Amino acid sequence: MKKGTILILILAALVLWGISLQRGFVTKDETVKKAWNNVEADYQRRADLIPNLVNVVKGYAKHESETLQEVVNARTKATQVTVDPDNLTPEKLAEYQKAQGEVSAALGKLIAITEAYPDLKANEEFLKLQDQLEGTENRIKKSRTDFNDAVQDYNTSVRKFPGSIVANIFGFNVKDGFKADEGASKVPTVEF
Repeated sequence: MKKGTILILILAALVLWGISLQRGFVTKDETVKKAWNNVEADYQRRADLIPNLVNVVKGYAKHESETLQEVVNARTKATQVTVDPDNLTPEKLAEYQKAQGEVSAALGKLIAITEAYPDLKANEEFLKLQDQLEGTENRIKKSRTDFNDAVQDYNTSVRKFPGSIVANIFGFNVKDGFKADEGASKVPTVEF
């Protein structure tokens, strides 16, 4: 074979290899986007349950209006924070996570005040909503874990040599995943 033919075959093999890597990055990037959309869908499910839960509690706990308003405000703020899956910057992800954390904290207070209302704790609608909320919280945790797994797989591909060269050429950058909520490492104080 001529040297020119060998060179063309080598170049063709390199181009095909680069195309294959690029296609793999696109697939993994789309997996990250899908996982992010699932996270948002689960948070939206929680946001949709909150008004019903607040209305049920409102009927029993009229003097707990401050806590109820806190839940409504946190929900409103959280639904206004949006993150584009194509632009998952650490700052936007932290803002989103903070807003969702405020909803979780407000819901925790709401559930805690229901302990003072035995009739409410026995209300069938409240129990059903509480079960749905608990299931939704589990779905959120699972979605966040799946998202972090997709980000890890994507980042590993983007950072490994020689794929990192192709990733750089086509603009595939490392993405951030969810981190523990602020203060999560602090052990809660239990007093009797």
